[in-house]
Amino acid sequence: MVAQIIGLLAAILSTLNQFPQAYKVMKTKDTQSISLYMYCIVEVAIALWLVYGIMLRDFPLILANSLSLIPITYIFVVKLLHVISGKESI
Repeated sequence: MVAQIIGLLAAILSTLNQFPQAYKVMKTKDTQSISLYMYCIVEVAIALWLVYGIMLRDFPLILANSLSLIPITYIFVVKLLHVISGKESI
């Protein structure tokens, strides 16, 4: 029970760290200082953690990585669109 609570707290905190960056991108539409390569790696890593959590049926892993994918995917897509359109470099 204590391990589950610690896992849920870790899931919440590790998920929250992406939302300020996503909010800033949403507000300013600026992704110039963000690395497309880094967000590509993070996107794949979080997706793999999610699959791993699903395979283990580990709720904290599933929760954290499902929620983390939301702002990470948003930032990645905005950056990718800026690169494709020529507004920014990789």
